[in-house]
Amino acid sequence: MSGIKVASDKKMLEEQAPLSWVDCYDMPGSDLFAKVSAFSQYTAGQRRAGLDFFRWAVMSPNVNRVTMRNPNTGQVREMIMLGSNSYLGLTSHPKVVQAAVEAAKKYGYGTGSVSLYSGTTELHVELEKRMARFYRCQDAILFPTGYAANVGAISALLRKEDLVVNDLFNHASIYDGCRLSGARMQTYAHGNMKHLERILKNSCGKGHGVLVITDGVFSMEGDVAKLDEVLALAKKYGARLMLDDSHALGVIGPNGRGTADQYGLEGQIDVTLGTLSKCLGGIGGVIAGSAELIDYLRFYARSYFFSGSVPTPMVAGALAMLDILENSGQLREDLWRNIRYMKEKLDETGFDTGSTRSAIIPVVVGDEDKLKSFLKDLLNAGIFMNYVAFPAVPKSRCRLRMSMMAGHSRKDLDYVLDKMAEFGKKHGIIR
Repeated sequence: MSGIKVASDKKMLEEQAPLSWVDCYDMPGSDLFAKVSAFSQYTAGQRRAGLDFFRWAVMSPNVNRVTMRNPNTGQVREMIMLGSNSYLGLTSHPKVVQAAVEAAKKYGYGTGSVSLYSGTTELHVELEKRMARFYRCQDAILFPTGYAANVGAISALLRKEDLVVNDLFNHASIYDGCRLSGARMQTYAHGNMKHLERILKNSCGKGHGVLVITDGVFSMEGDVAKLDEVLALAKKYGARLMLDDSHALGVIGPNGRGTADQYGLEGQIDVTLGTLSKCLGGIGGVIAGSAELIDYLRFYARSYFFSGSVPTPMVAGALAMLDILENSGQLREDLWRNIRYMKEKLDETGFDTGSTRSAIIPVVVGDEDKLKSFLKDLLNAGIFMNYVAFPAVPKSRCRLRMSMMAGHSRKDLDYVLDKMAEFGKKHGIIR
């Protein structure tokens, strides 16, 4: 059997320390918790080496500059935040905070129930109506998380005789929903419309349903789906289309309403998913579509039916954010000014930023050891970014995932660019 052998005691485990956390997960043997002990040894080693890049404690509002505690050293310092999905920095907006506080005073901390029973307040109803209008759909349903929305909607719609066709780079929650449904699944090469058409041509019209799913903005690459072409192919072959627009809300499109807004296709997508946890900085997922679809999902999406509803303060905050989002384009203009500046400068310096067209800028390194050393230096310099490696991306495409925010100053961005150039040359990532 390939892989790391299971250690019979702690000493052997230390001697056979796995090379990566993937090795821990794949450990064979009869002891169910062997992988747990192996992972503990691995993470302890990473922490000793100053390479624990996860769960840095945020001790201030998560905006363009934050106070964080380093889990490797315990040091507390101010950091330039380039790892948050709150692209417009609305999490600490006074109107949003005030709305959440007032809702907590009126409705309490949480609802204490699932949505179908006593967990729906008037604010939940209002937010669902607002999100439906936002996406130019008839109705919407609010899930506790975006992950739950994908898993619940997909598993409710598909049966084992159906086929689901995914873009290869779709989010993990989409694949989990597909597996839970039991449906047959095929993937097409990322953004490859010829491949998608071949699959649809060979699969549609044969007595089963077909659902095509694509991200709008792909969470690791930052590029945007060819939604107009995907929709045209779905219609041509009689398939339904689902769009996960989590990272597009508030960022993409002339009105910030996402990928369908960008392509002029609002109201034409069968199933649209948005989240309250990216640009809107809170928690919750939304599925928007026809009134019939939403009514069906309320009873057949198990992650909705059997989950407690989103706490009302979060709902009130999201409503306040929508007000800000729909009545001012200045924040989006500031965000895009920073996106264009950062990508242009990184490309000029020699970094590989792929084909991003969003607030997500990947900095592909391709060598995990170099990536770890590179990020360690950046963190020590007061710059926080997200570390992304296998299996989230192929080993040859490991990267830093930079998330731009409207509130970043030019001074901060120039500091980041200077340090990235310095450390990129130090570690042989650029010349």
